[in-house]
Amino acid sequence: MGTVAPNLMEVSATASAHKENGVVANPPKELDAGALFVLKSQGSWLHLWYHLTTSIVAPVLLSLPFALTLLGWVGGLICLALAGLVTFYSYNLLSLVLEHQEKLGHRQLRFRDMARDILGPGWGKYFVGPLQFWICYGAVIACTLLGGQSLKFIYLLSNPDGKMELYQFITMFGGVTLVLAQMPSFHSLRHINLVSLILCLAFSACVTAGSIYIGHSNKAPVRNYTVKGSAKDRNFGIFNAISIIATTYASGIIPEIQATLAPPVKGKMFKGLCVCYSVIVTTYFSVAISGYWAFGNQAMGTVLSNFMGDEKPLLPTWFLLMTNVFTLLQVSAVTVVYLQPTNEVFEKKFADPKMPQFSTRNVVPRLILRSLSVVVATTFAAMLPFFGDIMALFGAFGCIPLDFILPMIFYNVTFKPSKQSLIFWVNTLIAGVSFLLVGVGAVASVRQIVLDAKTYRLFANM
Repeated sequence: MGTVAPNLMEVSATASAHKENGVVANPPKELDAGALFVLKSQGSWLHLWYHLTTSIVAPVLLSLPFALTLLGWVGGLICLALAGLVTFYSYNLLSLVLEHQEKLGHRQLRFRDMARDILGPGWGKYFVGPLQFWICYGAVIACTLLGGQSLKFIYLLSNPDGKMELYQFITMFGGVTLVLAQMPSFHSLRHINLVSLILCLAFSACVTAGSIYIGHSNKAPVRNYTVKGSAKDRNFGIFNAISIIATTYASGIIPEIQATLAPPVKGKMFKGLCVCYSVIVTTYFSVAISGYWAFGNQAMGTVLSNFMGDEKPLLPTWFLLMTNVFTLLQVSAVTVVYLQPTNEVFEKKFADPKMPQFSTRNVVPRLILRSLSVVVATTFAAMLPFFGDIMALFGAFGCIPLDFILPMIFYNVTFKPSKQSLIFWVNTLIAGVSFLLVGVGAVASVRQIVLDAKTYRLFANM
């Protein structure tokens, strides 16, 4: 289901084009409610740019200076550049496969549709579909936690002696998400995601400027760029850093984003990716280099924590407030973007595609189920403020397969390049190395969970 042209005129035009080219198109299927209502194909390549940037460039990039502390200057910058090149290449391969399927007359709108049609029904139903669902829903929980932490940070800046606890701020953030979750379709988020794009540039510029200011001030810490720890800690640190960098570049919803494009889609994803990666290069490298330069191997899990100093903030309060407000607003947009796969699954299961989208029959279950999914995510975020450690494990098992392995397999299976060709071996090498990183990254994540377990407590005020 969901691998069709949107209307009769498009089906006729596609069929005619295929006949002219000597291609026999597969007969179109009827759209299910998830594809029809949530993944509306009405956007331009500019809208695609907004969606792509919001799905990739998120406040998790503030952990890049910490990743560099585990790799050093040379290793860190090489890994950062390589991950960018590989994901740009990987997302382009996904786009080429999707364009090829559209040319054959059956447009694929979801990751699980691709797996089902290319690898077989079991791959979509039992592997890719559940994997993507839980990774995206885990991202919603992690973003809700981050939003609550940002709210608490703003509160403590304004009221240092305040007694409110983290779970209260997570609940407040969940209330905002509850409202935004009712946006009817992915395409309807285009204006929110344009604002999100501007906000990610704004908070990245603030963090970069703040790091440079601190680095040149008399408050600057003594900088040391050597990698800390024993040989074993350094080895695990390398894989931990690679997992962090891979996660910052991960999307996991490229087919769903491309599904928002109005047909024909040929060439639009490449344009969107080019402008998206111009934002990525600008933000990622500026934050990573400036943060690591300013704090050396003392850079913390998020560079904003370094701005607070040991005794008092290293930057003016108004500047810290502004930076955190930008971060808070942007993470709310990221949260809603990663709710879309959940919304699509609910819509497919419980909505009636033969009834209007805004009929009572479809609005009532949509309101109930979307609200319930936000409430559950908010509850988990409040209960498990150490969810970031768990998400690192999910990232190793989910983000790397979805963004680094499956695109290579899809391309090789779809286009069947010669085994003597460069592209076949490049794809095979990337998939093989990424598969190894899944195992090692999972071990490193489990080790970190064990090390941090002594601090775990439900509803902890972290």
